[in-house]
Amino acid sequence: MSYRTTLASQVFSFDDLKQVMACASPPRSGDYLAGVAAASAQQRVAARHVLADTPLKRFLNEALVPYEEDNVTRLIVDGHSAAAFAPVSHLTVGDFRNWLLSEACDSATLGALAPGLTPEMVAAVSKLMRNQDLISVARKCEVVTRFRNTLGLPGHLAVRLQPNHPSDDPRGVAASVIDGLLYGAGDAVIGVNPASDSLSVLSGLMHMLDEVIQRFEIPTQSCVLTHVTNTIQLMEAGVPVDLVFQSIAGTEQANLSFGVTPELLDQAHAAAQAQQRGTLGRNLMYFETGQGSALSANANFGVDQQTCEARAYALARRYEPLLVNTVVGFIGPEYLYDGKQIIRAGLEDHFCGKLLGLPMGCDICYTNHAEADQDDMDTLMVLLATAGLNFMMGVPGADDVMLGYQSTSFHDALFLRQVLDRKRAPEFEAWLQRMGICAGEGRLPTPSTDRLLAAMHSLKALAS
Repeated sequence: MSYRTTLASQVFSFDDLKQVMACASPPRSGDYLAGVAAASAQQRVAARHVLADTPLKRFLNEALVPYEEDNVTRLIVDGHSAAAFAPVSHLTVGDFRNWLLSEACDSATLGALAPGLTPEMVAAVSKLMRNQDLISVARKCEVVTRFRNTLGLPGHLAVRLQPNHPSDDPRGVAASVIDGLLYGAGDAVIGVNPASDSLSVLSGLMHMLDEVIQRFEIPTQSCVLTHVTNTIQLMEAGVPVDLVFQSIAGTEQANLSFGVTPELLDQAHAAAQAQQRGTLGRNLMYFETGQGSALSANANFGVDQQTCEARAYALARRYEPLLVNTVVGFIGPEYLYDGKQIIRAGLEDHFCGKLLGLPMGCDICYTNHAEADQDDMDTLMVLLATAGLNFMMGVPGADDVMLGYQSTSFHDALFLRQVLDRKRAPEFEAWLQRMGICAGEGRLPTPSTDRLLAAMHSLKALAS
């Protein structure tokens, strides 16, 4: 189906809804690389006019990626809830934007609506929104998950403690874990990106992290971010696995480039549930995504990168995960060129994921060859925390020594807690106070405090 509109006496035509969506997107380097971006600002505005008048129902009848060729599309269509969609089924994309921003739309309403929305719908409405609109709506979405603590409560912000080491030295990892815990980080997860795929190395890291959590009775969870096939083998061998991790994308072909299918994720999810390691809940999957992953695998089907990213969230929500993390600037400037594009993409991803009912976090990051710096990351982390981000990264010094990119630090989280009054997971906060690591209201005590010194001495024994 073709689309047309007239703007300032000029007629603009679009071949299909896929082209409308791509041309309506804010400019970003990945869409130019793919050859799908608007050719001019005028064409972008025209596409947005068309998109605003497009009925939401159209996305149920005009697939951007063919149903017969893509299992993610089949998952989206077959899993759609017509009953949940009914309250907004009569709206156009523009009307939907206005409704989302209205006082009639609250947290409970959005929670009930999530199963009725498709990724293409939420991507479409995001293209009509300013940054402040994305923040205003996302902060109304509450997605609470549980494993050994409670994440996503209003006014809370968790931190993934990321203790990576270039050679997977357990002592080096343990040292970073201690550093993070003493700064009050780690309630989202203590999650290591391993440098090795060796099952013995992975097993050693998992055993070490489990020992830390069990010995000190820390109400948190661990994860070694290896491929899901490795995690399945480790669970079969009796290795203590808390969260199952996998990178995912928005098309079947892109996921196959990662070596992933829904059937494989089903197997991993069932195996992890059988472990029964959660104490408060059974949300135990951890997914990471990023704009540009489908294009980098030559598997985007001509769909713009932000819509492809939103489609990955449909696969993620099948498993009711504990954590979903958009690693927003990690793939590089070929996809998000500079700080402005990274900031916009981070807000879009968070907005789309939250509308679809996911517990969204963000690795607020950039690679060293991007036109971005830490000031851009400061801006994005404040905006996302204001928008209700579930969790962020805590990297020693904000500089990951294994992955070689720039992220956010333990100090950054403390800044957000102080300025925006963002709290930790309540169970983790109580543990920090019992250990003497945090004083009242989540503040770190002075270094000379006796209880803090005792906690430091106790934890540092792990790295000896």
